[in-house]
Amino acid sequence: MMLRWTWARFDDLGVHALHDALALRCKVFILEQGPYQDPDGADKQSYHLLGYDEAGVAQACLRVVDPGVNYPEPSIGRVVTAKEARGNGTGRALMAEGIARCSQAWPGRGIRISAQAHLQGFYGSLGFETVSDEYLEDDIPHIEMLRRGDSPAA
Repeated sequence: MMLRWTWARFDDLGVHALHDALALRCKVFILEQGPYQDPDGADKQSYHLLGYDEAGVAQACLRVVDPGVNYPEPSIGRVVTAKEARGNGTGRALMAEGIARCSQAWPGRGIRISAQAHLQGFYGSLGFETVSDEYLEDDIPHIEMLRRGDSPAA
């Protein structure tokens, strides 16, 4: 699936892109995985990456929270692909684009994630290493993972 990427700070998203991101996150994180408070204060201190298909429908999104908000490093989170876009490399393309955008915004810095534990292998294949024991976040097992940067500030 070919996607057209949109990358913007929260204030620059526009109401349509913000709606697209929150609607997709709601479908997966709330309706599929169970209720919790999805939009939070970190959204306003983040870049948001959205992937649109040829018909202009949001199929994937993630956010990159600024360093110092959740972790010392920039952190990728709220990684989501639409149900119909799974199993064809969309998630890998989304993460690769997110990692590339982090590298452009914060050259040489590491990237931290709070990953669902069952996705440890997937994120490991993208260069992330497990740096915590398993813990529960919203009643789902998670692990903290770090993709090391190449500078002392990482």
